[in-house]
Amino acid sequence: MAATVASSHSFGGGLHPLQAKGLLAAAQQRQQQQQAQSQPQLHPCMLNAHHSNSQHQHRRHDSSQPPQQNNNNNDTGGGFEMATRKPQLSDFHRIRTLGTGTFARVVLVRPANGTEIDRQKVYALKILRKTEVIRLKQIDHVRHERQILKDITGHPFITSLQASFADRDFLYLLLDYIPGGELFTYLRKYRRFDEEMARFYAAEIVLVLEYLHEKQGGIAYRDMKPENLLLDADGHIKLVDFGFAKRLGYKDDQHPVETYTLCGTPEYLAPEVIQNKGHTTAVDWWALGILIYEFLTGYPPFYHNNPLEIYRQIVEKPVLFPASPEISEEAKDIIRSFCTVDRSMRLGNMSGGAARVKAHLWFKGVDWDAVEQKRHKGPIIPHLSHPGDASCFDVYPEQDVNSETYTEEMFEKYEKYFEDF
Repeated sequence: MAATVASSHSFGGGLHPLQAKGLLAAAQQRQQQQQAQSQPQLHPCMLNAHHSNSQHQHRRHDSSQPPQQNNNNNDTGGGFEMATRKPQLSDFHRIRTLGTGTFARVVLVRPANGTEIDRQKVYALKILRKTEVIRLKQIDHVRHERQILKDITGHPFITSLQASFADRDFLYLLLDYIPGGELFTYLRKYRRFDEEMARFYAAEIVLVLEYLHEKQGGIAYRDMKPENLLLDADGHIKLVDFGFAKRLGYKDDQHPVETYTLCGTPEYLAPEVIQNKGHTTAVDWWALGILIYEFLTGYPPFYHNNPLEIYRQIVEKPVLFPASPEISEEAKDIIRSFCTVDRSMRLGNMSGGAARVKAHLWFKGVDWDAVEQKRHKGPIIPHLSHPGDASCFDVYPEQDVNSETYTEEMFEKYEKYFEDF
């Protein structure tokens, strides 16, 4: 399957007269600080995947935050039944690795004990090495991911946390297994989606953002991209990888608290993130506009091998549409409405929130109750032979090459941050 994202795209047109010098200086400084944190391509089940061209170039960048303690000590996050104790690694039989990263590995597992029916169930177990979480300054992100997944488990279009636990060296997140693979893989295969397909997936994403922003106290997801959207057996999306998600809360009834962490994937970053002006849940609506554009064309509107050039394009250039493929005026309008630099005028972030998104002409005729209830199968049905089929995922080495010891000194200093696992 040929990748549809080229190293650069030029559609002509002039630049907005915005000054990028300060932006680029700040971005260069951040990039130097972050190079050690760049991660290789990871499996979609909760790992930090990246968009790629033929050279598999990274799209994910982050800046560190100091750890913050949380006194919530709930044992489990979801539906895995351990009546008298927390789960432990020996409760599961390891089937195969689904993906690996700098400090995490996801493996397909099934219960080692229980009834025959129990042993037929499969899960995705995310394993995080404590030493690497500490070294890469990811303590806060890992803790946020676990807590947010615990709070939102059960939504039809979001991965579900079944349990969390820990041992001396590792943290574990037990998640539902989503067998269909990344939506990005199918986008590469199809080269682009027609508008009906794009609308189907976008509608499900709208419901996810409505839930996170308006029903869960202002959770900003902050890493929307096709690599983080998996397909279930019926072709519906499941949003995964909440490592950059953050519950912002609200200053008042309408205005979420701002945050300043530079995190996400370059092609999908909103201008206010790049300019370090403080950002809110509005960044997710910008990213949805970029995502719809990519669905319809096969590539994002802002792209370059150098992330700094991507940042410059986002700040200075409007979204421009190619002559081919033909895109409807309604689709162009919703993309422009999402990708509005002034976030106070950005669709989804204006008064009315997600309700105004649903009322947009591009979504005319969509039965939102039917979408939420998944009454219709998706336009792409993964080819699966059984519930534990992992054929949609690449084969990875089973050996963990990193074996740095979690020392007594590290235990004394950092274990308090992992107690609620």
